[in-house]
Amino acid sequence: MVLNKTEFVGKLRDEVRILLHLVSKVDPARLDYRPTPGQRSLRELLEYLTIFAPIHLRTIHAGVWNMDAWRTAWRTEEAAARNKSFEELRDSLAAHDGLFTETVESLSDEDLRAGMQMFGSTSTRGSWLVSLVLTHYAAYRMQLFLYLKACGREELDTFNLWVGKDAPPRA
Repeated sequence: MVLNKTEFVGKLRDEVRILLHLVSKVDPARLDYRPTPGQRSLRELLEYLTIFAPIHLRTIHAGVWNMDAWRTAWRTEEAAARNKSFEELRDSLAAHDGLFTETVESLSDEDLRAGMQMFGSTSTRGSWLVSLVLTHYAAYRMQLFLYLKACGREELDTFNLWVGKDAPPRA
């Protein structure tokens, strides 16, 4: 791995920090917003953000993937997320930080290099962490940002998206 485990966990934590910054810009009155009828609503996107990482992290940590067990976990977590308030969804996302310690930090370098099959492909557990957790955070962070812009948050800019802070005042 190009990054060591500490650096990788730092990247995961930074993704969550940026996501929480963007979530702080959500107007709860706009949670029903969806770009088109077939796309997730803003609320459904927040629900997804709270469940994908824990499911993937725990599966990769276990080192064994079973489609039936994965689907069951997904349905269970999805149902639980549907019943959470906006504040509970935000808090669930914030709790991902603890999962990084529980899952990633407890894996040895040997564990991270071990092969694992998921979704019909084999890769190392470390590679699965990058492709199923880190890149998902980045991709869905962008989607959240675009939803916020479409909901009228015109003041948001790339500083919010990439740095996770409001841009400093322009001189």
